[in-house]
Amino acid sequence: MSEEIEKNDRGDLFSKSVRAGKRTYFFDVKSTKGNDYYLTITESKKRFGPDGKFFYEKHKIFLYKEDFEKFSEGLTEAVEHIRENAPPIEASSEIDSAISPSASSDVSFEDLGN
Repeated sequence: MSEEIEKNDRGDLFSKSVRAGKRTYFFDVKSTKGNDYYLTITESKKRFGPDGKFFYEKHKIFLYKEDFEKFSEGLTEAVEHIRENAPPIEASSEIDSAISPSASSDVSFEDLGN
């Protein structure tokens, strides 16, 4: 077991946050008690309640390494379909940089499966 895993009881190994407009996405690599890795993808949006106080609405996906390749293929296919078929819209520069084909991601599904 690596020193990093031993130091963290929750199994958090890596975290990357991506701000995209009004949303923030979190990519968190975690490990199980059996030292098996998995990925959680969390979307977080700031919302305001009826009392005027804000809270964060979160949606989470758990992605296990045996599903990385199929998930990555499906995501790539869906994004390419949108890029090829969606009508053009006027977008802010912040959103453009978040979805730009040249924007790179620090998360590589292939690397996580090794």
